[in-house]
Amino acid sequence: MINGADIMVKCLEAENVSVVFGYPGAAICPFYDSLYDSDIKHILVRQEQNAVHAASGYARAKSTVGVCVATSGPGATNLITGIATAYMDSIPLIAITGQVRSDLIGRDVFQEADITGACEPFVKHSYLVYKTEDLPRVFKEAFHIATTGRPGPVLIDIPIDIQLNEIEEFVYPESVNIVGYKPNTKGHNVQIKRAIELINKSKKPIIVAGGGVLGSGSKLKLVSFAEKTGIPVLSTMMGIGVMPSEHELYMGMLGTFGKPTANRALHEADLVIVCGARLGDRAVAAPDQMGQRANVIHIDIDPAEIGKNVKTTIPIVGDMKNVINNLLEQIGNYKVSSDWTDCIKIWKKELSRTPKVFEGFVEPRNLIGKLSSMLRSKAILVADVGQNQIWCANNFKIREGRFLTTGGMGTMGYSIPAAIGAKFARPDRDIVAVCGDGSFQMSLNELATIAQNNLGVKIIVMKNSRLGMVRELQDNLYNSRHSATILNDEPNIELLAKAYGIKCATANSNEEAENIAKEMVKSDEAFILVCNVFPDTPSI
Repeated sequence: MINGADIMVKCLEAENVSVVFGYPGAAICPFYDSLYDSDIKHILVRQEQNAVHAASGYARAKSTVGVCVATSGPGATNLITGIATAYMDSIPLIAITGQVRSDLIGRDVFQEADITGACEPFVKHSYLVYKTEDLPRVFKEAFHIATTGRPGPVLIDIPIDIQLNEIEEFVYPESVNIVGYKPNTKGHNVQIKRAIELINKSKKPIIVAGGGVLGSGSKLKLVSFAEKTGIPVLSTMMGIGVMPSEHELYMGMLGTFGKPTANRALHEADLVIVCGARLGDRAVAAPDQMGQRANVIHIDIDPAEIGKNVKTTIPIVGDMKNVINNLLEQIGNYKVSSDWTDCIKIWKKELSRTPKVFEGFVEPRNLIGKLSSMLRSKAILVADVGQNQIWCANNFKIREGRFLTTGGMGTMGYSIPAAIGAKFARPDRDIVAVCGDGSFQMSLNELATIAQNNLGVKIIVMKNSRLGMVRELQDNLYNSRHSATILNDEPNIELLAKAYGIKCATANSNEEAENIAKEMVKSDEAFILVCNVFPDTPSI
């Protein structure tokens, strides 16, 4: 005989899960008791939302599924923001929640919450398990759904009695057959041929690469296609890292806070090849105009995204790796004209910006650029949300590593727990979290997780005593009426770090910051670098 909790653990083991992030409670205690005897490592976070962010960082850094666990009621509801964040950014996650006894559901008993209903808009699918014998099938399906088609989070809600009930044997399914769920991965041959014809006719094509390129593992294929054809590449924020930042064909991030070169190229192009990007308002402010100026080839695994924001000439539904491989095979000898590539080179020089330096403060954009060369080539930079995110997106130079952030939901407090997850996924890499003093205070409790696990995560806090991006909006749109954006009486971060046994230093100039950063990256231990930034430093 085997109980449901043991089955849950065996299902995770069958899916080769080695790390889970969570926070226990009464309704999930049977699972935790079974986990005690497993080789699966459990990481105790200090708040459930951070378990999802940590699982997300783990999933993205290791190209696998992240797993997080919480109890019923507030434990489960605390996951919602993290689940929504993962959903918007297409991150494969399994969220496991405990639930009150199945015979008590609907009676508003202690710590009961309809978490499957609450999460419905933010998950690919959710399960409320009523039979212990269904657990193997549910877990197999959940992992399949999370990782196929457009990746995303799947929720499994399991009442405590289902965890305690016993069945005779455990058999994990070898395959999955879900009626109505058959993602199209190949890409339609006729549409691909039409795309080839359109590319061959184009004079000023560009590639816009999004997070779908990285999520599908087709980064190298896209680089090969760009190099073979000479087509310049720009990225959305989630697509940063699709090419090395200093590659001659890469123009940087487009959009409201993007590089002028990238935005100029998008405006002048006669063909836009969109690869795994939704092209939301931050990326393209006037999508209707773009569709009128240029032909658009939109490639995405999710048919709902194609044409949703930008008028599409040729839609191609399929797995990015398969579609780009077909384009590579069929493109022939096409090469972009030198006139177009020469324009790009000129714009790169003419449209570059030189940030203003304020005496007695760290200039964050220069520092982020210098930090790139200090870290090893496969370093992972995790940016939070706000001005710090834009400074990192535009100035950190990716080589072989990754740039992780929350693009779709823009969730403050993401960087530190996501960096924790990334460090568990890639313990031998440099992992650096960059946050503002506002977002730092949203997840500073996870310093305890870093300390408890002796993680060599490096944290850079850009301290301007402001909620910088909102304050900037208030300057531009609300006559500088700074309502609720001034951070007074902030904590002493050096003393906080000392309380957790973490080294910390403060810089008031770029020279100080760079010297501290050099020592920081040499150390295997956790470190916090606090950079005092001029309060009115702009995002771009």
